[in-house]
Amino acid sequence: MADVKWIKITTDIFDDEKILLIESLPDAYSIIVVWFKLLCLAGKQNNSGVFMMNDKIAYTDKMLATIFRMKETTVQLALKTFEEFGMVEIVDGVITIPNWGKHQNLDQLESKKEYMRNYMQEYREKQRLLSSGKSNCKTNSKANVSQADKEGEEEKEGDKKEKIDYQLIADMYNSICKSFPSLRSLSDARKKAIAARLKTYTVDDIRAVFENAEASSFLKGGNNRNWTATFDWLMNGTNMAKVLDGNYCDKRKAAANQINPNDYDNGDQVPW
Repeated sequence: MADVKWIKITTDIFDDEKILLIESLPDAYSIIVVWFKLLCLAGKQNNSGVFMMNDKIAYTDKMLATIFRMKETTVQLALKTFEEFGMVEIVDGVITIPNWGKHQNLDQLESKKEYMRNYMQEYREKQRLLSSGKSNCKTNSKANVSQADKEGEEEKEGDKKEKIDYQLIADMYNSICKSFPSLRSLSDARKKAIAARLKTYTVDDIRAVFENAEASSFLKGGNNRNWTATFDWLMNGTNMAKVLDGNYCDKRKAAANQINPNDYDNGDQVPW
């Protein structure tokens, strides 16, 4: 399969939740470089995001390290990170990028190239006839433009922003807030709350909320009611703002044993 000379990368790639999380890791930029090199290699191969050298040999992390001119340990760390975030999948020992064709639209790219080649050939012929005064061609340029516009609209549809990764937020909560009740399911109400918070806050902000909560004695039950915050409580808009502002930090030992009624206004949910 012929290779392509470019790949599609959205301008907001560094606002993507997974990239934001990767940037918080050690060796973040080396990992990101591996990701871009993987994308380029996948485009060059044009094999639907399946990393095979030929029909029998699959690329290994050692082979990729050699091709990328990087340390094997760096490539191994990057691949492990990508697999955890669902950016790559290992299928029967073969490294793949899920939905590669959906995001890159390579089949559509080849169709558009063929269309433009035919269009330009007809256009040049029209120019030649006009310059010689022998033009009798039909006015079909409008139809050509309409077809090009239609294909452009189809491509835009394929470029719609990816859906919110609700499971990413849930996993983040479970991994950080180990002192709190674990989150076992994502109901529609919880997804709605996550979507609402992401309109105002970034994924890093939500991570900070979870970290502040885990560091708060009060929210973990160190109060005169033995009340403990939950995922739903933390995802409440008013509560999230207070936790993010540090209102529940252990500034004083006494603060962990007292409940301020003003901390539960504007519809805050307290289970007693």
